Amino acid sequence: MKMKLSGGKWLAALLLAGGLSQSASLAADLTGFELIKEGNRHVGEEARGRVVQIRSEKSIGSLTPNIWYVVYYDPDATAKATEVKFAAGTKVSVKRPARILEPITRSHRELPREKLKVDSNKAIEIAKNDPLLKNLTLTNTELKLERGEGDLPVWKVKLWASKIRKPAETVNLGEIHISAEDGKVVKNDLKPGRVD
Repeated sequence: MKMKLSGGKWLAALLLAGGLSQSASLAADLTGFELIKEGNRHVGEEARGRVVQIRSEKSIGSLTPNIWYVVYYDPDATAKATEVKFAAGTKVSVKRPARILEPITRSHRELPREKLKVDSNKAIEIAKNDPLLKNLTLTNTELKLERGEGDLPVWKVKLWASKIRKPAETVNLGEIHISAEDGKVVKNDLKPGRVD
């Protein structure tokens, strides 16, 4: 059955479709810090804003990951953690994972909010502008925000690039650590020679 739309209805349908497409695009590109706010809606009051870790899965098709996990310090949970998983900016699940080693390594403590100034999108920009990567075609990233040296929060950014001889294949270049407080590179373990 075909449906005909008059001029006004056709325009309204186009605007609606464009708006839905744009809002879906915006939701897919939420940053790590924006996901904290979104995750606050899905955790208990005592856990809201008390982030222990943010991590992503390896990005697909772009440098921006769209599968993220935000782990909150939750004093009511057995392992003191509640994890919210997001896919394209939408909550997929809420779990209370068994984080057995974290209390021993003291990585179960919440990150200092006042030091969380550099978001995931900025961390990707800083990483991809590293001089070692100047002539490479970067393909994927994977990010993790957690405690680094001196208990300061750092973004650990893993990078992949296309191989030179076989551009359809990618290779892991290593990791670069970026301070979440001031955006400075605190550790660089990139190996661009792997693209040969």
